[in-house]
Amino acid sequence: MSESSLARRLSCTRRDFLRGATGIALGSALSSASPLLRGAIAAKKRKVIVVTFGGGARDQETFDPEGQENIPHLLHELIPQSSFFTQVVNQGILGHYVATASLATGVYETINNFSALPPEHPTVFEYFRKDLRRPSSDAWVVAPSNGFNRIGESDYRSYGPGMGARVVLPKHLLTAAMSGTTTDYEHLLRDNYETPLYAPQLAGNEFELQQMEEILKLSVDDFKAHAKTLSSPDELSMYIVRQLMRQQAPSLLWITMHDIDIAHAGAYSLYVEGIRRTDRLCAELWQAVQSEPEYVGNTTLFVLPDFGRDSDQDAGGNGFQHHRTGDPASRTTWMMALGAGVREGVVYDHPMQSTDLVPTLGAMMGFSPSLAQGRLIKELI
Repeated sequence: MSESSLARRLSCTRRDFLRGATGIALGSALSSASPLLRGAIAAKKRKVIVVTFGGGARDQETFDPEGQENIPHLLHELIPQSSFFTQVVNQGILGHYVATASLATGVYETINNFSALPPEHPTVFEYFRKDLRRPSSDAWVVAPSNGFNRIGESDYRSYGPGMGARVVLPKHLLTAAMSGTTTDYEHLLRDNYETPLYAPQLAGNEFELQQMEEILKLSVDDFKAHAKTLSSPDELSMYIVRQLMRQQAPSLLWITMHDIDIAHAGAYSLYVEGIRRTDRLCAELWQAVQSEPEYVGNTTLFVLPDFGRDSDQDAGGNGFQHHRTGDPASRTTWMMALGAGVREGVVYDHPMQSTDLVPTLGAMMGFSPSLAQGRLIKELI
């Protein structure tokens, strides 16, 4: 069977499972929000939140019948409210930083996944801020891995330094707050599951410890006290996200989840635990949107993996543990969109590219991502 046929089979399996489990409908490629709905949203201040379901999760542990117990919140709370796309293909490099950079630029980036380099092409944050003349306080990234410290802005001429997003690295903040005494926080501070010895130098527009109280109204003592009650890096990230929503209410907020990538350690139970935690945190984030006056009613939430993981059937792979083969299971993922301007309870089964996200965000928010290579997702515009 060809790779395209295998990818199609994956998407059909997701579609059929979701229709049976939730009763949602199969959408048409021509469907979109109604003109009245689009106009109502345009009259308000549009906000967008993007969550990358980082680390990749296979269908066996999510959308297949045996995996549904791991995603109860996505399945029963979020997907019925969403437009769900079953076949999002990543044709780029399968490394978490470079794949996330590709999602953020709309171009398949070719930078070294393990180098502290900015994306080569302008990011969605730069397009947003430059075209709409938005301040730095209106675009933020929260990422648990220090390797993402350069994700906020490229060094592309006419964009680049000073035009991107503010980047918050909660683990970096916690390390600085503890001043080297990490005994109680070791479980929160591991930077990279795939190459544990990799520790990139920090450089770029990342958020610093001394800014925490000034901008987030959160003291170092408060931050440390809350860290003691949190069980994972993603929990710590979501805590910071909630503070950002309350204090800054950015219009463009990007969160990378990373707990699932513990799979590289070969511990299946921890991998599944990461999926379940990410499922819960996505639901908690959507609940936060509904409770924050600046966000309720005018926010669109996107949730999508950066890519998948290897199939058990591929002799060249290691199943759930890695994403090295480039087979359809590792390249064919999904995306949900819910909230303002989005049809509820619809599944779209046609293929799309990971790079299609940025042009779609541009059309939603009113900026022009002129160098992005993806296409508009017409069902969302």
